[in-house]
Amino acid sequence: MKKSIGPRSIVYPTPTFIVGTYDLAGKPNVMTAAWGGICCSSPPCVAVSLRKATYTYGSIVEKKAFTISVPPEKYVKEVNYFGRASGRTEDKFLVSGLTPVRSDVVDAPYVQEFPFVLECELLHTFEIGLHTQFIGEIKDIKADEEIIGDKELPNIDKIKPIIFAPGAGTYYGLGNCLGDRSQLQ
Repeated sequence: MKKSIGPRSIVYPTPTFIVGTYDLAGKPNVMTAAWGGICCSSPPCVAVSLRKATYTYGSIVEKKAFTISVPPEKYVKEVNYFGRASGRTEDKFLVSGLTPVRSDVVDAPYVQEFPFVLECELLHTFEIGLHTQFIGEIKDIKADEEIIGDKELPNIDKIKPIIFAPGAGTYYGLGNCLGDRSQLQ
């Protein structure tokens, strides 16, 4: 028997995205966001939802661009820091020791040490409630050569992305591959 636990902002898995922006002074900033995912195939788009109180929110509105870096497991401490500190008061790149890279496609930075990056131009903004959803058209994807696998696509086993458990506030790695959809018919 299932037990009702009421309406909550919980779904599994939840990605861990690092959203990169420049502020008005040109300072690179990043924040951890878990409310997001692919939202359209054509044009290729990704959605990320942020609270207006975040420093990144204003930067996306001003610059009309952002990046999403997908962090590997070994950077879980930095990912947690990026989600707890504010770019208003701290230089997150300086504190973390990670490297900002200027996108050559959109007006936003990404994290050099993270192997998979989406470069996005702001397409739509939707006020939902406490959060605003930003829809970014993916203008390019950057991937470290070491993570490229079959069919010239990133290999999730090589990326080792971090997932998040909302509510519990815990981070996880991915499990084993369960099968190829073309072979599970």
